[in-house]
Amino acid sequence: MVHSYLDHLECGRCHATYDADRVMHLCPACGGPLLARYDLEQARREMPAPSRDGTPGGGRADLWRYAPVLPIRDPAHRVTLGEGWTPVLPLGRIGDRLGLPHLYLKDEGQNPTGTFKARGAAVGVSRARELGVTDLALPTAGNAGGAWATYGARGGLRSHVVMPQDAPVIAQREVVAAGGELQLVPGLISDAGKVVAEKAEKEGWFDASTLKEPYRIEGEKTMGYELVEQLGRMPDVIIFPVGGGVGVIGIYKAWQEMQVLGWVDGERPPRLVAVQAEGCSPIVRAYERQAAESEFFTGAETLAAGIRVPKALGDFLVLAAIYDTGGTAVAVTDAEIVEAMRSLGREEGVMACPEGAAALAGAMKLARQGWLDRGQTIVLFNTGSGFKYPELLGS
Repeated sequence: MVHSYLDHLECGRCHATYDADRVMHLCPACGGPLLARYDLEQARREMPAPSRDGTPGGGRADLWRYAPVLPIRDPAHRVTLGEGWTPVLPLGRIGDRLGLPHLYLKDEGQNPTGTFKARGAAVGVSRARELGVTDLALPTAGNAGGAWATYGARGGLRSHVVMPQDAPVIAQREVVAAGGELQLVPGLISDAGKVVAEKAEKEGWFDASTLKEPYRIEGEKTMGYELVEQLGRMPDVIIFPVGGGVGVIGIYKAWQEMQVLGWVDGERPPRLVAVQAEGCSPIVRAYERQAAESEFFTGAETLAAGIRVPKALGDFLVLAAIYDTGGTAVAVTDAEIVEAMRSLGREEGVMACPEGAAALAGAMKLARQGWLDRGQTIVLFNTGSGFKYPELLGS
């Protein structure tokens, strides 16, 4: 049996520590998000550094290959549909056009449920099940709801999902198809979050909102581990669309862990780039002010529903990761997102979701500005399948 070296939980804001084997949400001391911490010196013995030639090591080809640094103590509680180990694809034609010959895309649309949210749901649901949770509740802009309902069904848990009434129709149907209870509310994900908080407290449901439980991010961080195995090292730049920010936070957490594990000795961290839509860009505005936290973005509106998050609970962690790695944050228009979707489909055969296309639109803007250069290895993340957005395909 592969051992999990989960040791304790630590608040990402005040650094208070807590027992990892209790059902926990936010830090009781300051209300900050809790992060899982591991005995990495012990885990290092079971996780030797991968080969430097980019050849994948042995073991299972899903995210559970990283079990020593995942929080599931008993493998019998793993809830899986084969998530993780998504391909890294060279973007040769687009890269040539942009003068970026080492441009790649990690296609998270090939996960179960069609988005990177499957990673967080797999680990989050597994740990909730291990801790005795029976009912999950979460607000979502769309894809997380479908993922958690699907994995909840797989693990035998009941799911209660609240999303904005204009969330993508396929995301709504996905929840229902998985047997989840769906409630639509006017407004944004922030409004859905208020409903979930009230109902979860009243009904005794487990609130699985982004970063209100410690384990979704553990699934997301495996994207960072995979990149090191697939590329033979971390890339120079990672460009990720940001709503709640767990992708950026998770990849940076993976980098920090891999330093202790000996996977990235002597290497610089990848420069992390957050891309948002101009119609909802609180992280970009905060970055432009060099602020530690964002402010609520009033009147948020963008066709990229997954990044329409006016205020992220973990915004300070996203910004810290950007600052610490010498990264940046950039906003793109909806028109630029649609054009990037077209480019990925017509030039590379990748059917990207609008959020993933936003990452390419951000790369195009940064290339024009000279922030990116041809000597860098750059990885964009397509966070979901374009087939979940049929109204935008071929537009």
